[in-house]
Amino acid sequence: MTEQGQHRVVIVGAGFGGKYAARALRKADAHVTILNGTNHHVFEPLIYQVATGLLSPGEVATPVREFFRGQQNTEVLQGWVTDVDPGARTVTATAPDGVPYQVPYDTLIVAAGTTQSYFGNDRFAEFAPGLKNIDDAVELRARIMSAFEMAELATDPAAAQRWLTFVIVGAGPTGVELAGQIAEIARRTLPGEYRRIDPAKARIVLVDAVDRVLPTFSPESSAAAEKRLRKIGVDVRLGTKVVDIDATGADVQTSAGTERITAMTKIWSAGVAAAPLARRIADATGAPADRSGRIMVEPDLTVPGHPEIFVVGDLMSLGKLPGVAQVSIQGGGYVGRTIRDRLAGRTTGKPFHYFDKGNIATISRFSAVADLRGLRLSGLAGWLLWLGVHWAYLPKGRNRASSLVRWAVAFLGRSRSERAVTSQQINARAAVRAMAEKDQEDAAELTSAG
Repeated sequence: MTEQGQHRVVIVGAGFGGKYAARALRKADAHVTILNGTNHHVFEPLIYQVATGLLSPGEVATPVREFFRGQQNTEVLQGWVTDVDPGARTVTATAPDGVPYQVPYDTLIVAAGTTQSYFGNDRFAEFAPGLKNIDDAVELRARIMSAFEMAELATDPAAAQRWLTFVIVGAGPTGVELAGQIAEIARRTLPGEYRRIDPAKARIVLVDAVDRVLPTFSPESSAAAEKRLRKIGVDVRLGTKVVDIDATGADVQTSAGTERITAMTKIWSAGVAAAPLARRIADATGAPADRSGRIMVEPDLTVPGHPEIFVVGDLMSLGKLPGVAQVSIQGGGYVGRTIRDRLAGRTTGKPFHYFDKGNIATISRFSAVADLRGLRLSGLAGWLLWLGVHWAYLPKGRNRASSLVRWAVAFLGRSRSERAVTSQQINARAAVRAMAEKDQEDAAELTSAG
């Protein structure tokens, strides 16, 4: 319970930014409340491995309460935050049962993250889901694995090939990693398990309008990644814009004209947008926002004119900071320490400084690329670095141990233990969508009523 007169800090979101902000406040003279839409924190850099059967959801998703079991000044409440009232200093959230509730704050940290962006073509979402959370990952795993089952059932070779064609839109890290893993499923994991089809003949098409894969990496690393992708059989289409997506394929456009790629499985990894909460906060505070809807913050990560509101991670816009986990981790820690110093009466005028630790992306088994402050690694050396970095950042204990076992089985052998698909997953996904739609309707009613 909050002690009388104790400073109240509310953190919206339990991703990297919210988690590290709360950790920095563990010894502060404050009552910390974490609001999160789900009961778990997701280690997003490895979520694509859930979608491709390498890891289970439990190995990348850790209960939020588990992180803060021993942090006595911190409570965790589940609910999707729908509104912020800077005047009353309250946050409105919707509980899992749909009932709204309010939480007061003295200091607010907004770390709500991003959503998938289809650049105005939201109709694509039905046919080409993105990969932002565990529900997305489980759905994608079902689509990928079921595609091979449907191909086995097809009596028409053309229909079988449609099921064996996978289109990934977006050649950033997520798209590259997904393309590489689907290629490995088709070429290494599944051959010999089917009688009517040859999974190795699956076609994996990686499409992007940019001129190179991994555009935020150095040209040398991008070239190495593209070379490896092509070597494992990925059809890399650069300078290619997706203009339409439907149930049976995608229409793409190049300088030579428009082409139809027939494919039953499409995956979108081309862009992100700020969570809708960012717009509500910007409207309520008068803060400017960039083209992606992110709030433009002061150098100390506060909202202009509101020193009691901090924004961290993917929801903030400050200079040319990249949208990577390290920005959220460092920003969350900085904000937590700033609030702690404020409460202790110490000077807190130092602006946020991001330390760029570099970029790293895995392509396939024993192959990754890394740019680390002038050092460029690729192939096995890059992969070993990728393995060490991700293992180190995984939560301690069972996540690290079980992930190592799964990786050893998959990388040294051919098996992927997380290939099961159930109808209940589909039903649960439908239920989640229905709840999200109801949540949006309720939020709209609250906004109009207010």
